[in-house]
Amino acid sequence: LERLDRTRLETFGYGLVTADTGPVGTRIANAFDHFIDVSTASATQAVERIRADGIAILFDLNGYTRNARPELFALRSAPLQINSIGFPGSLGMDWYDYIHADPFVAPAWAQHQYSERFFLMPHSYYPSDTVRAPQGPPPTRAACGLPSDAFVFCSFNNAFKILPEVFAIWMRLLAATPHSVLWLLEANADVGSNLQGEAARAGIASERLIFAPRVPNNEHMARYAAADLFLDTSPYGAHTTANDALLAGLPVVTCAGETFASRVAGSQLHAIGLPELVTTSFADYEALALSLARSPTRLAGLRMRLAQNRRTQPLFDMARY
Repeated sequence: LERLDRTRLETFGYGLVTADTGPVGTRIANAFDHFIDVSTASATQAVERIRADGIAILFDLNGYTRNARPELFALRSAPLQINSIGFPGSLGMDWYDYIHADPFVAPAWAQHQYSERFFLMPHSYYPSDTVRAPQGPPPTRAACGLPSDAFVFCSFNNAFKILPEVFAIWMRLLAATPHSVLWLLEANADVGSNLQGEAARAGIASERLIFAPRVPNNEHMARYAAADLFLDTSPYGAHTTANDALLAGLPVVTCAGETFASRVAGSQLHAIGLPELVTTSFADYEALALSLARSPTRLAGLRMRLAQNRRTQPLFDMARY
């Protein structure tokens, strides 16, 4: 938003929830020429305001998620309406003209499955706030609650994305690499105890699952450096978390399926020049992760390429985006 060419475009943002006066909310509001709070407006009032502003192209950044206002699009607030970023799939309604995508997340063979036409970015459709890149020395493993001599598999996706088939793969990876741990994002007590119980049933000691507490985003970004390999979930894969990992220099292994939501990490890996980390079957996903865990030289080479490619490939080139 901050990089849009203001000599060619006039930008309007419409806030659907109570204004966030903190640094993130303030930065978002300041990224637009005009930012209008419509959180208390009725659908009719909001649509009238958007039309009065003369909006030509309206992006829906929510889709069917919390705080969404799909009625503003059903009432055709603007002549061109685009399903963008917030919901990783078709919204199934003819008042969305396009879906914001790229050739990997939305391959041509899938067009008949969408009510929207594909609006394709040439590389990854997923934008990156590169300002959030980690600064300064990374925290030590001890500071992160990790053993200093273990191989650290990491997945900071939301816990609801962890389904049994993928978790079983992770347990087999831990079994095949004895000096390894799995670093997950802390959710709630039930999640932790349930996952540790499943690990025990797979013959994995519960202490080999380590949960990272929620911390401010700058601290969270910095601690990615303490991991060795990011393991994606499926069929709902990493989106922001894959972007975080790659920006922080951590390689990501993903399994791309047929759906938009399963292909976002793969899109980002292609856009940063690491397509070999994209698999298309669980067997290949497991084999690749195990091979990398057992090949420190190969993994170090990938990390080096990732560090170089962050400066040269399209994924983090926001001026180009």
